[in-house]
Amino acid sequence: MLDDVLQKLLWLGNDCFLYTGPPVIYFNPYEFHFVRPADIILVEHEHFHHLSWPDIQKVWRPGTAIVTDRSAVRHIKMETIALAPGESVTVKDTLIEAVPAYNLDTSFHPKSKGYLGFIVTVEGLRIYHAGDTDFIPEMWDLKVDIALLPISGLHKMDAAQAAAAALVLRPQVAIPMDYQDIRGDQADPETFRALLAGKVRVEILARS
Repeated sequence: MLDDVLQKLLWLGNDCFLYTGPPVIYFNPYEFHFVRPADIILVEHEHFHHLSWPDIQKVWRPGTAIVTDRSAVRHIKMETIALAPGESVTVKDTLIEAVPAYNLDTSFHPKSKGYLGFIVTVEGLRIYHAGDTDFIPEMWDLKVDIALLPISGLHKMDAAQAAAAALVLRPQVAIPMDYQDIRGDQADPETFRALLAGKVRVEILARS
């Protein structure tokens, strides 16, 4: 089951992932080439590489559900479900849980804003998209099977911090994201893999 779900999970660059479904779920659609009509679009906060209106329009269709945080709702022109950290909703028989995502040492993603990560349950497995976050205390309480973790280190975890988070989360698989992205960051996912060797399985996805 795990490997079946992994085969359906595509990294489209930056923080953007596609679960090919069913249902078809986009996380933070932004500057991608793989276009498939979405059943669910998840937008973690209002920064442009998470909430990209042109890219949302590429995959939205009547009946598509958009789930986001409460500050981003005003930027989205379709009906939208707004969540705060700790809240959840079931959409198209899919449980979507909103979890905190914030910085500890900078004010770029303050906790007070209520920015989100998401845990989405598909085929009995819990996929955690951490969002733009540091290694925060709330991670100790999360139960996840697949963890998508940023490693760029710019207003979010670097590879070492993400590896420390993975050791706490204890997913079946950890997948690095947010490297070689819009800022030209060259964080190396192999560093992340090496730090978790023999401890947590790491899969590095090729960009689709």
